[in-house]
Amino acid sequence: MYDFIIVGAGSAGCVLANRLSSDPAISVCLIEAGPKDSSPIVHVPLGIIGMMHSKKMNWRYYTEQEPALQGRKLFWPRGKTLGGSSSSNAMCYIRGHATDYDEWESLGNKGWSYVDVLPYFKKSEHQERGSNPYHGTEGPLNVADLRIRNPLSDAFLSAAKQAGHRITQDFNGDQQEGVGYYQVTQKNGQRCSSAVAYLRPAEQRPNLTVITDALTTKVLMEGKTAVGIEYEKAGQRHTIHAKREVILSGGAINSPQLLMLSGIGDQSELEALGIEVKHHLPGVGKNLQDHLDALTVTRERTFHSVGFSPVALLRAVKGIIDYILFRKGNFTTNIAEAGGFVKTSPELEKPDVQFHFSPCFLDNHGLNLLQTVRHGYSLHACNLRPKSRGSLGLASSDPAEPPVITANYLSDPEDIKVMVEGIKLSREILKQSAFDHYRGVEVFPGKAIQSDEDLAAFIRKKAESIYHPVGTCKMGSDPEAVVDEKLKVHGISGLRVVDASIMPTLVGGNTNAPTIMIGEKASDMILSDLNAENKTESVVDNCAA
Repeated sequence: MYDFIIVGAGSAGCVLANRLSSDPAISVCLIEAGPKDSSPIVHVPLGIIGMMHSKKMNWRYYTEQEPALQGRKLFWPRGKTLGGSSSSNAMCYIRGHATDYDEWESLGNKGWSYVDVLPYFKKSEHQERGSNPYHGTEGPLNVADLRIRNPLSDAFLSAAKQAGHRITQDFNGDQQEGVGYYQVTQKNGQRCSSAVAYLRPAEQRPNLTVITDALTTKVLMEGKTAVGIEYEKAGQRHTIHAKREVILSGGAINSPQLLMLSGIGDQSELEALGIEVKHHLPGVGKNLQDHLDALTVTRERTFHSVGFSPVALLRAVKGIIDYILFRKGNFTTNIAEAGGFVKTSPELEKPDVQFHFSPCFLDNHGLNLLQTVRHGYSLHACNLRPKSRGSLGLASSDPAEPPVITANYLSDPEDIKVMVEGIKLSREILKQSAFDHYRGVEVFPGKAIQSDEDLAAFIRKKAESIYHPVGTCKMGSDPEAVVDEKLKVHGISGLRVVDASIMPTLVGGNTNAPTIMIGEKASDMILSDLNAENKTESVVDNCAA
């Protein structure tokens, strides 16, 4: 029996495992469905390409057919190893806009304003540039400048400046708007996942048990109290129990899926699948939000390109040598080296589009071979604050069967308008003289596609997720909320959810750093509750004596 069981060794789960086990009197079990993060493709930044293809370390989910996207099923990669998606993402260190968190508090979540969460961002961070009012240097998560800057990325920044956009040195400081190079969660040219940052320093502690390759199948309940979990490993079923809490940190897909498999969710939906209802909580799996992304892709003018391409064998060999000997060169790239945050209209309070610039030819997440025979560059534009909402449900009562993901992209008509403007802004940048030396033919959307109607049709045909699903275990007190402001599941004792699924609204940026912040803040709340409980027990014992 353990004091705490954490399900999911991802971005938040590794934080919890470290912080809770820092007290030797607290026993912690961390359980992960995927394998250990021992593969080199996890730690070499360019290994992100391999992680996209991996069936062992990537859940490789797909949505249902999306009605507004020509019935396409969209690919949703999610990390399935120690570190979760922080072991497979593009490593961009972005927190979102300060007002995103103020909005969370305005929705009834006391203690989640920007002023409240900033200390936890700083607590998590080791900022290589040094500390300031927005950044810390004492945390385990290393945040660094890129060790490589492709000439095409330089051209993007020059072109963006020519197009009238400001250069921003720090997207996480006092001004998010603008373009610049992304800082990355890397250390010494290697990926610094939450497993590297938080789990490595803690995994030898005698009070921390880490179980990998173990699929959690249900939360064990006694009445309305969570008391443990059931999991499968190597074909065998096991149960373990928690004296204090079970904490779900499986992310926006796996946490609501496990709640529903455990009988916590919408009563009618569970009964239809023959699952015994333990607690009617209709918001589980609802409020799904994600950033939809559209690519503008240009072929480079000459075959002797400067962009990344697997066909450039000589550069690949040099990259391997540079990486092995010096931890520098092409293998340290995160692919999305530069980008930024812009407004589609000047009267907006904050940016509503995010760019990721990639100095390579991209299509379909890089899953096909198109980019291996072409040289080019790609500019992503995503709608930061979509109004569309989707949902997640169970396909069956089988824990091994992927859930039903209905993202419901572009169901709100305002979302397609922002996407169209995002492509227009992309084109405006890419046509600037800074790209004259490199510019070839625009492949996507293509020269023939110019009108708003044609751009909207292109988006419906080609747009994809940029991998930021949140919101399916919403924090709040409204009828759709799943957890309260302390991340405790409504109506259930001994059960919390700590991951991106608790976000009531999507932040304006990448979601990894905010998820790590959530893990830090939750750890403090849990330890504070435990300390208060221990003081109460001490008072009771003294009175009894």
